[in-house]
Amino acid sequence: MNTFKYLLIIFLGGLIISCGSNSGKKKSAFSIKTNANKGDISNNEALLLSLENKKNHTIDSVSYTLDGIKVSETVPLNDFKLGKQTIEAIVYFNNEKETVSTTVTILNNTPPKVYNYKIINEYPHDITSYTQGIEFFNDTLYESTGQYKNSKLRKTDYKTGKIIKNIDLVDEYFGEGLTILNDKIYQLTWKEDIGLVYDVNSFNKISSFKYGNSKEGWGLCNNENTIYKSDGTEKIWLLNPETLVEESNIQVYTNKGKIVGINEMEWIDGKIYANRYQKDGVAIINPKNGAVIAVINFSPLKKRVTQHEKLDVLNGIAYNSKTNTIFVTGKHWDKLFEVEIIEK
Repeated sequence: MNTFKYLLIIFLGGLIISCGSNSGKKKSAFSIKTNANKGDISNNEALLLSLENKKNHTIDSVSYTLDGIKVSETVPLNDFKLGKQTIEAIVYFNNEKETVSTTVTILNNTPPKVYNYKIINEYPHDITSYTQGIEFFNDTLYESTGQYKNSKLRKTDYKTGKIIKNIDLVDEYFGEGLTILNDKIYQLTWKEDIGLVYDVNSFNKISSFKYGNSKEGWGLCNNENTIYKSDGTEKIWLLNPETLVEESNIQVYTNKGKIVGINEMEWIDGKIYANRYQKDGVAIINPKNGAVIAVINFSPLKKRVTQHEKLDVLNGIAYNSKTNTIFVTGKHWDKLFEVEIIEK
């Protein structure tokens, strides 16, 4: 009798499991087909969309969107953002409605150019600074440094390296990039999901803000209308300067694929110049679609600074509107370099 009960329990258990396995989501009757090669397509091409009707339903109408924008079955891609984008089709058939989606990766149609540079001047820089971001305001250099229990916000005389003003962040904050807009300094923290806002003159803290879909803080820059924020991935987030809400993003891509590790940034002549973490170089990015226009290899600069145990990567780029030149430095570097970019 006990053996019978045991077998019955096993049988019923198996029956329940098998019944559950058939209660999954209903399979779609449609799928989207494209001319993308293994999901990739260049932005100088037209994306062709069609619908696979797996069950031969009578279709009343189909409407498509790409990256949330309504499109037709033939989509010129030159005005779309690069990166992985969602295609959605809403299908009306037999008094029913079904939504299906897929993704496509839009690549830039040309490879990045390679620019060179010329050193104009070298200035002293605090070798103890784990530099996360630098920016000029009124010909004065502002700097954010990192590391827990050692993060700072500084105002310095870049020609002498003298620290004019300094505040220490609380021990729980790891300082990251900064930018200055409307007499306010915006400073990120790394994994603490919080940005800090200060008065540019007094360094008094005004407010703070939370991150949105970006989970980490890396770099900041602005073009007076928008604040751009990197989070260590290929994404650069566009923040409303009034609310500091992440309203959209661009994805940084070349003709081959995505570029991750976007770090410290600077807005220069309508483009974003961005350090790439651990690469000792800078990518010049089109802020409209995320395309890498050019790259600059600054790795030789690391050999021109004092070599020591804590010496780390290039990180820190700033444009001085008074001199019309670019300044770069690195983590625990004892020099700040003023450079001129040479376009080959």
